Amino acid sequence: MASRAREAVAPVYLFLCLIAGGSAQGIWANMVLQLIGIALIAWAATARDAPALAPPARWLFGIILAGLALVALQLIPLPASVWPSLGGRAALARDYALLGTPIPALPVSLAPYDTLSALMALLPALGMLCAIVRLQAYRASWLVAALIAATFCGILLGTLQVSSGDPERSSWYLFDEANFGVATGFFANANHMATLLVVSLPFLTALVAAGRRLGGQRYSALLAVCAGAALVVVVGIILNQSMAGYLLALPVLAASAAILMPSASKLRGVAILLSIVGLAAAFGALELSSIRGQAFNAQAATSVTSREEILKTTVAATRNFLPFGSGIGTFRRVYDLYEDHDRVTRTYVVHGHNDYAELALETGLPGIAILVAFLLWWGAAVRRAWRLADASPYVRAASIASAAILVHSLVDFPLRTAAISAAFAMCLALLADRRAPLASVKSDLRPTRHIVLK
Repeated sequence: MASRAREAVAPVYLFLCLIAGGSAQGIWANMVLQLIGIALIAWAATARDAPALAPPARWLFGIILAGLALVALQLIPLPASVWPSLGGRAALARDYALLGTPIPALPVSLAPYDTLSALMALLPALGMLCAIVRLQAYRASWLVAALIAATFCGILLGTLQVSSGDPERSSWYLFDEANFGVATGFFANANHMATLLVVSLPFLTALVAAGRRLGGQRYSALLAVCAGAALVVVVGIILNQSMAGYLLALPVLAASAAILMPSASKLRGVAILLSIVGLAAAFGALELSSIRGQAFNAQAATSVTSREEILKTTVAATRNFLPFGSGIGTFRRVYDLYEDHDRVTRTYVVHGHNDYAELALETGLPGIAILVAFLLWWGAAVRRAWRLADASPYVRAASIASAAILVHSLVDFPLRTAAISAAFAMCLALLADRRAPLASVKSDLRPTRHIVLK
């Protein structure tokens, strides 16, 4: 009983993150998730029965610790003789002179409190990583069950949102600022709900692949249930009306089909190649799509200019703040300094709609180096997942889901929510945890036993 209770920790926490962490507007819900994340991290740090980490997990935690150390360094006050010369701060230093105030000792981060807030936002993802990799408080099939259950709950809520008498003013929306009129579920942003819907597809396929060991009627029943669940997810994508959902679903489905194919099959290579091409095409189409619109034809004329201007402004600010960046969580404050003031409206830019560019602005060259190290680690982990014959289907599903999130992050900011960051952390944890891949499948789905009468 104690073992099963422990295995439920990560799945339950994942479910909570997915239904309560859909937007930064949910202040109290995010606070609770962060407190639970702190508890999981503390448990992992003090657990004496935790096994030694596999090499991929050690590398992953090393990269994470380097990132946390960088954030900590951004909060250390620097002498007034050093701070103005860090890049992008000369004009701010002149402002002190205009006021007749001496420059105080200041940190790299232009907004230390925003940096601390951004650091706290990482806690759910870090807690999920610790629960799976360090504590091994999970079972792969239970994680998938939690993911699918939360997705279905979101689809149900989204159905209520769009089917109400006045969707634009429906009380089923959980946040004051949201994409009203479409199915956002537990999210404020329809694109982020689309990310969850797409991520669920490869894990449904992994359930089918793992269930082959059941055999007979039980496997047929599992196949029918997963097919029905996939159909519900497709309906959810249609109700969501997000262009990201439409474009990412096709390559993800192609890659998911490869999970069911044997290693020697030539069709598996074709499916993977098609998924890679599809993801690249999805990125190109999303880059040219409307930031505000969900449908294909929404604001197509102004979307290119808007997205291009955001990226152009972000790159210009990044150049000025090299080599150390402006500080984690400072994007909005810095962007306001560099945008064209003659075109400022009541609408303001919260994030860069490109997490990589935003991180480059906030962390500078050290952050770019850490990001490159992470992408190299992720690429090696995905390569292992598909090259090893005994790799769990759940690990391969994690590689597909994480790829979809990384591609979507090129044109949006889904990882800024506790929900998607926790799902992404689950994927990374499955890729990093290389313990007994086949044993996990056997323990999750046991074959049917038959009595033979002679």
